[in-house]
Amino acid sequence: MAPGTDDVSCQPQAWRGTQGRLSREEEADRALNHTQFRPGTNWCLLILFVGIIFSVPVTQCLVELDAGSGKAHRFEWLSRLAPNFSRGAPWLRFWEIFPSSQTIKSTEKKLDESSVLSRWILPWAQSALTGLGGTGNKEVYTGNGGWLFYRPDVDYVIGPPFLDPVRLEQKRRDTGTQPDPIQAIIRFKSQLAQRNVDLLVLPIPVKPCVEGDRLSSLVPAGKVLQNPSFAEFKRRLQAAGIKVLDLGPRLVSAKQDQGNAYLETDTHWRPEIMEVAAHEVAAVLATLPPTKPLSLQSTIRQATNLGDIFALLKLPTSQTIYHPETVNIRTIAEGSSLWHPDRGADVLILGDSFCNIYSWQQMGWGESAGFVEHLSKALGGRPLDCIVRNSDGAFATREILGHDLSRGNDRLAGKKIVIWEFAARELAFGNWKSIDMEVGKPAPSHFLSLKSGQDLIVSGVVEEMSEVPLPGSIPYKDHVATIKLGELSSSGPLLADSTDALVYLWSMRDNVWTRAAHLRSGDQVKVHLFSWDDYSDQYEKFNRSELEGADLQLQEPTWGELTE
Repeated sequence: MAPGTDDVSCQPQAWRGTQGRLSREEEADRALNHTQFRPGTNWCLLILFVGIIFSVPVTQCLVELDAGSGKAHRFEWLSRLAPNFSRGAPWLRFWEIFPSSQTIKSTEKKLDESSVLSRWILPWAQSALTGLGGTGNKEVYTGNGGWLFYRPDVDYVIGPPFLDPVRLEQKRRDTGTQPDPIQAIIRFKSQLAQRNVDLLVLPIPVKPCVEGDRLSSLVPAGKVLQNPSFAEFKRRLQAAGIKVLDLGPRLVSAKQDQGNAYLETDTHWRPEIMEVAAHEVAAVLATLPPTKPLSLQSTIRQATNLGDIFALLKLPTSQTIYHPETVNIRTIAEGSSLWHPDRGADVLILGDSFCNIYSWQQMGWGESAGFVEHLSKALGGRPLDCIVRNSDGAFATREILGHDLSRGNDRLAGKKIVIWEFAARELAFGNWKSIDMEVGKPAPSHFLSLKSGQDLIVSGVVEEMSEVPLPGSIPYKDHVATIKLGELSSSGPLLADSTDALVYLWSMRDNVWTRAAHLRSGDQVKVHLFSWDDYSDQYEKFNRSELEGADLQLQEPTWGELTE
C-alpha cells in the first residue's frame, strides 16, 4: 500500500476506537480479561481477600464465645437482627423471622461501630491520623493549636439556611420530624400566654460561632459566625412579639477580654463567659417584681477535665496529643447546702447542657456552678425553677414540662416567665415537634404507680424499649432508656390491679452499655422498682430516650434496677 494511505487495520491495536484510540471501557476490558498471573497467584489473592472478609465475623464470634463475655451477650447481634427467630416465631408465619431492611441497616451500623476489631484497631488508627495529620473523624473537626470542634456545630454555621422552605420540606419528608423552629416557638409562646406567662428565647452560640478563628486562620478574630437564616429567625420572632436574646456579640466582646470563650476540647463555654451570659439575662429580667431573696455565697474551685469532643475521637487512654484543661469555677451555695431549684419560683428555665456543664458533677467540670445557679445569684439571690436535659434542646425540656402538666402536676402555676435556652445548632438539626401544654387530671390506669418511699421487686416481660445510642456516638457518656413492662407479677402488696409499668433505667454508664441496653422486646426480666419522685432530681438531667405514644407519655414512670 502506498505511503500515506489511511488504513486503520494496519495501525497498532492500542489506537483503535474513537479518533483511532481505544475507549476507557475497552482498555479496562482488555486489561481485566488478558492479565496473566503466575501460577498460584490468583488463588493466593482470592484466599487473602476472603480471609480478610471473614476475619471480622469470625473474630467477633470467637470473642463472644469466650466464657468471660457472659451468656447474655453472646451473639446479641444475631438476636437483634432476627428477634422473632430467637424467640421462636410460629412456623406458619415463617416470614416473621426475616429482618426488615431498617433492622438490617441498624444492626450493620451497630456492628460497624462496636465490633471487637473496631474497638481494638480504631483508637490506634485514630491516634495515628490525628497525631500525624491533625485528622478528626465523622463527629470531630480538628482546629488550630489543639482545639476541637463538634461537627454538627460547624455544619450549622457553614450549612444551608435552616429556614429555607425547600430544605424544611425535604427534612420533613426525609426524617418525619417538624424542622421549623419558628412554628414551634410561636406556638409555645401562645400556650404560655394563655397562662399569662412570658417567654424569653435564648439560643446559645455554638463554639464555631465565637471561636471560628480557632478552626480556620481565614476567619478574623472578633467576628461572630452564624447560619445565614439566624438574622431572619430573630426578626420573625421579634415581629411575633417574642423576646430573643442574641448573646453572640457580647460573647465575642468578652472573649477579647478573657482570651478564650469556649473550652478547647469541649462543646461548651468557659465558666467566666457563662457568668457574663448570666448577667446579660439578669439585665433582661430586671423588671420582675422582687421576691424574698436567698442568701447565696460563692466559692472558687478548680475543675480539670478533657472535654466531650475529645471523647468522640475515641483515642487510646495512653494518648498524649490532647491534655486536660483547668478552669476556675464559682460554686454557689445557700449556707451549708449547694444551690437547688425551687418549684414554687416564678421563673422557669428550660435548658440543655449549656446550663448543666458546671452544674452537674457527672459532666466532669464541677457542680452547683452552672448557668442557672449564677443567674440566681446575678438576680440578687432570686429563687429559680429549672428543667434541664443535656440534649435535644428543641423538644426535650418542653416534653418534660408537657408530661408534668398532663399528669396533673402544674409546673406553670405561679410562673411569670419561662426562659427557653438551647444550643443554636438545634435551629438547623432539632426536632421542633408540637407538644401539648394542657393541665390534665390523673386518670385510672393499669400502670404501676409508686409513691415516694415505696419500692417493689417485680417480674415482667419487656414489651417496648426506647432507642439506646452507641457508646461514643454522642457527646454524653451516660444514658437512661425507657421500657414498658407487661405481665407484671410480684409477691408484694403494691401491685393491686397494675399489669404494666413504665420504667426508666440505666442503659449506658461512662460510655459502656449496661445490661439494660441489651434488652429487647419479649425478654423476661426481674426489676427492682422505685418511685420516680425519689430519683427525678438526681437523674432528670441525664440524656434520656422516651417511648412514643401519647398513652405512654401520660403514665407515671418508675425508676428501675435490674436484678439477677
